[in-house]
Parts: sequence; C-alpha cells; structure tokens
Amino acid sequence: MLKEQIGENLDLIIGSVVRSPAMMYHSLTTKVAGKTVTRYIRKGLVPKVKIMTQRHKKVRELIQRLSKVNWDLLKLESKK
Repeated sequence: MLKEQIGENLDLIIGSVVRSPAMMYHSLTTKVAGKTVTRYIRKGLVPKVKIMTQRHKKVRELIQRLSKVNWDLLKLESKK
C-alpha cells in the first residue's frame, strides 16, 4: 500500500513556493548542487506548483514509513 501511495505522488517538485512582500511574483526556492536556486513561477502555475511541493513532503513521509516497515520485516526475517 505504501509503495502504491508513493507511486501515485511522484508528480512532485522539491522546494518552497515563496512570495516576499517586496516582490509581485512567486518563486520556487530549492537547492541545486548545494546552492540555493530561485526560479520564477508564472501566476497561473502557482496553485499547481504548490500542490507539487506538498506531494514532495508527502512522499518523504511515506518513504520514512516504508523504511520502518522494511526494517521491521528484516528483523522478523532474522529471527527465523
């Protein structure tokens, strides 16, 4: 079930959607090769980009849960 949920949420983008009071536009801030990169987001794409960044957070949580399940399975296997 966790694998399916991860697969269903792979339409994602890593980063944060930001809009400072001084700016009239939104941007996506993310790390690329250890450096912070800011990308302009067209107004019409802002809702979709926000959903995609939320999916990234969800996938990270699901992977943590999957890792725990896999660890528990390995512990059970080692008791055989």
